Amino acid sequence: MHSEAAEAASAVARQFAANAATIDTLVERLRAHPPRFIVTCARGSSDHAATYGKYLFETTLGLVTASASPSVGSVYAVQPRLDDALFVVISQSGKSPDLLRNAEIAKAGGAHVLAMVNVADSPLAKLADTVLPLHAGPETSVAATKSYLCSLAALLQLTARWSGDPQLLAAVDALPAAMRAAWAQDWSPLVSGLRLADHLFVLGRGLGLAGAQEAALKFKETCGLHAEAFSSAEVKHGPMAIVGPDFPVLVFAQDDDIGAGTAAVAAEFQARGAPVWLARPGASGPGVLPLPPSPHPACTPILTVQAFYGAANALSIARGHDPDVPPHLNKVTETT
Repeated sequence: MHSEAAEAASAVARQFAANAATIDTLVERLRAHPPRFIVTCARGSSDHAATYGKYLFETTLGLVTASASPSVGSVYAVQPRLDDALFVVISQSGKSPDLLRNAEIAKAGGAHVLAMVNVADSPLAKLADTVLPLHAGPETSVAATKSYLCSLAALLQLTARWSGDPQLLAAVDALPAAMRAAWAQDWSPLVSGLRLADHLFVLGRGLGLAGAQEAALKFKETCGLHAEAFSSAEVKHGPMAIVGPDFPVLVFAQDDDIGAGTAAVAAEFQARGAPVWLARPGASGPGVLPLPPSPHPACTPILTVQAFYGAANALSIARGHDPDVPPHLNKVTETT
């Protein structure tokens, strides 16, 4: 897990170079025939990447983006109305039967199917109208790291070129170097603080929510630590009632318009006596986890998760687990 997460920046740089021409061809099509909406379809870490894609598409392109429930097509055999939609399927292996079935249904229903996969010759890749390989390279640890970050990077590069936003395009060029800087950050206070913990909340909002979801999964998967992810807005609708002394909270705050509100929730929990760690570019003070400057708020979740993966690996070992081989899990989960 550690060595694969450390390779993420190089994998992203490789991906950006390899996929540029394919993305430009896709963007030309999307501009000539604009989709009415976007649908994502994924599971696990890939679905967390889809959450990032939703906020990225909606905030940058203004296109409503919905998450398809794979069971609706694969189990309930419902044919959704997807005429003139862009159907984005994200999968590391490209083999899961339910994702394949939903891609078939979407294609038959009139959608343009875009597959983001790490295995470029997978069944899903062969089925899709357009394939964006993740170029993460082999990933043998059960816990996905560089393939997750490559999924976010692929969504970012697509959105930047589709929107033509100069700031976002420049941020894409700067991202690999920023990821290397993020990997070098010291998050050891989080490791020591959670070594004996039983549970925690992980908070994010907007573009940062996907990172919170991914962190909560990795805590469960690699550290045997029960963690729940919430929007920093949604946590105030009930869940916050159980936060107090001895209830840890990890907060991923954005460096954009919603970041101050997320940081304020962190401060409120800290005032209750809860152990709180805050990751936000430019932040300082007690409990702040360092992050390098971000090229763009859309890059911040990628940098945050890149830094988090090093801490997750160290925490797993500190708690007596093997981060590469979580119990009862396989690398490829073939749900139907």
